[in-house]
Amino acid sequence: MQPRPLARFEGETLSWDGAPVLHDVTLSLCEGERLVLLGHSGSGKSTLLNAIRLKLEAARPAPRIALVPQDPGLVPQLSVFHNVWMGGLDDRSAAYGLLTLLRPPARERARLAPVIERVGLSGFERRRVASLSGGQKQRTALARALMRGGAALIADEPVSAVDPRQSGDLLAALSDRFPTMALALHDPERARALATRIVGLKAGRIVFDRPAAELSLPTLHALYGH
Repeated sequence: MQPRPLARFEGETLSWDGAPVLHDVTLSLCEGERLVLLGHSGSGKSTLLNAIRLKLEAARPAPRIALVPQDPGLVPQLSVFHNVWMGGLDDRSAAYGLLTLLRPPARERARLAPVIERVGLSGFERRRVASLSGGQKQRTALARALMRGGAALIADEPVSAVDPRQSGDLLAALSDRFPTMALALHDPERARALATRIVGLKAGRIVFDRPAAELSLPTLHALYGH
């Protein structure tokens, strides 16, 4: 049985803030795929990810989606714990959310502890996000997505601020948690190791869309002119 398409594009023009960015987009994202977008900054990766998100949200029934945007959208005045906990905010009542904001129950701290440990932030639970480094903020956003879970992950450069030695482990954590993923990355080696399919973007168009196993590193590096 063929995997079910969750999002499909047929010859579409995709825009950002009213301006056309990508032309003649024909693409699908199926259940169980790890789709990675590669290309220069400004090539349209964020535009395509946003369009995929909108398609998923418009589906009926809509799958549960976790997001890791480039701007992680954290609340700087709140702690790491609270920002991670908000990944599942819509699973709780408003009253329980207020209680957790004022005095987090021990059971909630215990429930989040493995997720926070998985991204390497154990001991930072009570730290305000405003005091964190860029890499620590990105780890907090990843933990929030892991906490939310769901059928699909949409992530835009999710490890760009993280130590390269640890980015592979964090991407593996996302892969273990989400059955379907669409990510923009900047590292061809990481893309080839993670993806089932890779889409290359250049000059406003998709220049290739192929299984990762069929793509060589020289082909991927050629997107960047080297």
